[in-house]
Amino acid sequence: MNSLLQEIEQRQLASQVSHANDLSEHLSTGSRTLYCGFDPTAPSLHMGNLVPLLLLRRFQLAGHRPVAVVGGATGLIGDPSGKDAERNLHDMATVAGWVSKLEDQVSRFIDLTGESAGKVVNNLDWTKDLGVIEYLRDFGKHFSVNAMVQRDSVRNRLDREGEGISYTEFSYMLLQSLDFLKLYEQFGCTIQVGGNDQWGNMVSGADLIRRNHQDQAYVLTCPLVTRSDGKKFGKSAGGAIWLDANLTSPYSFFQFWLNVPDDDVPNYLRLFTFLDLDDIEDLIAEGRRNPAQRAGQRVLAETLTNLVHGQEALDAAERISAALFGASVRTLLEGDLNQLSLDGMEKSEIAPGTSVTVAVADSGLAPSRGKARQLINSGAVVVNDEKVEDEDMKLSRSNALYGKYHLVRRGRKTWHLLQCI
Repeated sequence: MNSLLQEIEQRQLASQVSHANDLSEHLSTGSRTLYCGFDPTAPSLHMGNLVPLLLLRRFQLAGHRPVAVVGGATGLIGDPSGKDAERNLHDMATVAGWVSKLEDQVSRFIDLTGESAGKVVNNLDWTKDLGVIEYLRDFGKHFSVNAMVQRDSVRNRLDREGEGISYTEFSYMLLQSLDFLKLYEQFGCTIQVGGNDQWGNMVSGADLIRRNHQDQAYVLTCPLVTRSDGKKFGKSAGGAIWLDANLTSPYSFFQFWLNVPDDDVPNYLRLFTFLDLDDIEDLIAEGRRNPAQRAGQRVLAETLTNLVHGQEALDAAERISAALFGASVRTLLEGDLNQLSLDGMEKSEIAPGTSVTVAVADSGLAPSRGKARQLINSGAVVVNDEKVEDEDMKLSRSNALYGKYHLVRRGRKTWHLLQCI
């Protein structure tokens, strides 16, 4: 087996592979072009998208040429895969804005220069001027409705009583298949990678190439990564881990990986890092010997925060973590506090001059103002590293961090961020 495919198999990155033996030879006999598509259904990609993104990068490091397709066209239609009901359609201006954001995001993961330079393209470029007659005559004739209704993405919807599927989403398969054909014609693209819920759409694209050009194209799907509770990473299940720092701060991103369950660490190390497999096995063994050290989680947190957000963001995440778990909060930079304000901890807004007693009660750190006074008088409340001794102390801009923030700690571990408005 081709060494790259062998590593992909060993990392458990392959769910389904079409014509595996032929693909192995195909990859061993030259530099190939492959692609993966990302639809703009939100203003950011999320953690679940990292696996196929990094798969593109793995192929590029092996000397192949990756193409990331941002679906300015398919994003206007909606992919029925994995959905129980019709997607809400967004207007063209909204989708165009999301396309721009996603183009920037995917560009961080593949090298756009050098001999194996990658590309980022928008499938709206080859569909916006496509007429309906041309679409039906030149492409629709190659698709059997009998075969299409057998695809899981369609059949699951047809089997749900009262749901069904619109012609719009039913035709999504044709548009994705057209992407593969156009990329083959423009760039010699012969391989498509993606999540395993896309298998039906992807093999339809390979079949379209065979019908139009009598050439072989290949498909490789990767697993949809799940959490320990069995739910997949994504935006629809709630609690999405976004790749945009304005939606999920680098600190929260870092903490997510630092706190993944021990049972998930081996799989995540294989899927999300570029560590040698032997080094991964050593980390797994270390985790079993010293689980409290969370060695694997720390490698995940450091590696992925640096990969997605950069070294400066990783430094900030580690600085915030140290401050909240032992060091002084006065070491935090204003940008660190902005991260905490975004999603790092519970927060409240207060008017300058609010008493600490009122703030502690209104923030939920105490059930009442009377209980807040008891906590303060017992020395259990700390504001910006200073133990509060006066229950009537005013929280103002002059004693706030950067004239804006008060970090309040109740007891040893319970934090709340107060922001002067």
